[in-house]
Amino acid sequence: MSSLGFSLAPPPVFNGEGYHIWVVKMKTYLQAFDPWEVVKADLEPPPLRANPTVAQIRQHPDDRAKGYNAMSCIQNNMPDLIFTRIMACETPKQAWDKLKEEFQGTEKTKQQKLLNLRKDFENLKMKELETVKQYSDRIITVVNNIRLLGDQFSEARIVEKVISTLPERYEAKISSLEDSRDLSSIYLTELISVLYAQEQRRASRQKEHHKGVFQANSRPTSSSSSYKRKKTWLKKPKRDEARRRYPPCSHCKRISHL
Repeated sequence: MSSLGFSLAPPPVFNGEGYHIWVVKMKTYLQAFDPWEVVKADLEPPPLRANPTVAQIRQHPDDRAKGYNAMSCIQNNMPDLIFTRIMACETPKQAWDKLKEEFQGTEKTKQQKLLNLRKDFENLKMKELETVKQYSDRIITVVNNIRLLGDQFSEARIVEKVISTLPERYEAKISSLEDSRDLSSIYLTELISVLYAQEQRRASRQKEHHKGVFQANSRPTSSSSSYKRKKTWLKKPKRDEARRRYPPCSHCKRISHL
């Protein structure tokens, strides 16, 4: 139990997919302890000096344990198939770099991935039947993949991309925002919230319109009502005429025959 009053979650498991996400989670996990410094700098604790103090003697095993703890976190949270790739590594730094080489690739491969992702970002455009939320989710997915590869991506650039690729139906709202706000300083969440509210109002108006049209089409016309009244009136005299022509039968009491 930590001093903050909650248990620390177990280390993230790496199954060979989503390496860039696993790296971020594992780095944060190791930063919660001292082992991350061991992984980052590949430090080995120096041997004890001659005539060490009691404090140095007590601290030395803890310093040596940091490397073992870091190696244990990395090794024990992956299947055996991936573990065999780092089983020959002697330090956590070697294991960390080996995984990076295996699953992120060389610097050349990384740059090629970044180039492809930047092209995907530039080619993004909102579809006609797509909602603002769906479109923003697609953009954020590409941007997060770019950021995971170490490329900086500003909020202003994402907002500019959204505004410049919206369909024509949002032009009035964007013009209104330009008159009242500095769009270079607006956050993406705020922009999406404003556009989403406009979508909801438009959908509500369309729903009310369709409802009114349906009610108008389902209301009976005056001609059909008069026809029904006429039809009822025509049926009525026939029954009266039958009663006048034939008295009740003395056997079956019916009036349809003599």
